[in-house]
Amino acid sequence: MFDTRPNREAEVALVGRSNVGKSTLMRELTGHSFDTGGKPGVTRSPNHYDWAPEDFVITDLPGFGFMSGVDEDYREEIKTEIVRYLEEYADNILVAILVVDGKSVVDIIDRHSGPDEIPYDVEMFHFLRDLGIPTVVAVNKMDKVDDEDERLNELCDRLGLYPPWKQWQEVIAPISAKKGQLDPLYEAVREHLHEQNRDDLFKFF
Repeated sequence: MFDTRPNREAEVALVGRSNVGKSTLMRELTGHSFDTGGKPGVTRSPNHYDWAPEDFVITDLPGFGFMSGVDEDYREEIKTEIVRYLEEYADNILVAILVVDGKSVVDIIDRHSGPDEIPYDVEMFHFLRDLGIPTVVAVNKMDKVDDEDERLNELCDRLGLYPPWKQWQEVIAPISAKKGQLDPLYEAVREHLHEQNRDDLFKFF
């Protein structure tokens, strides 16, 4: 299903639930609009954006998790395809950006935490790290959050990172994609690119 990837070596991949603002973030990063459809979960295959001179692509993977009006088998199929894609290109992906909704992510994680259930966001965070992919959590829609530090500390706690969040600025990036407030994300991504000797890609971030 996901066989549209351009032949590019280096990649930055956006992953996350439906409706957390991945497509808005993709538009901010690339300056290019993508067809997203009016309801969550419409993006069925990855959106790739590459530049002619550089051997580099940014990929927005379809949203995973609950989508209203989408049956469970289909949701599982999408999740399986995302996992396969990430496994296949793990060596190419310089940074994965896991996009979450700052206003609701902690509640969603808590709602789906149980003895036999791991919340999607937590599972994806650890999966990416297990693959050896440097991962930045872009905590989007922070313009709607009043108690920023408290919320980000709670998120760190759920992800298995010891609060305070400020000691994880290469991992936790509070942003507002809709307002174009992306500096913490740019700084975190650049740190990972620099570690991999890819300062040449700073111009994209």
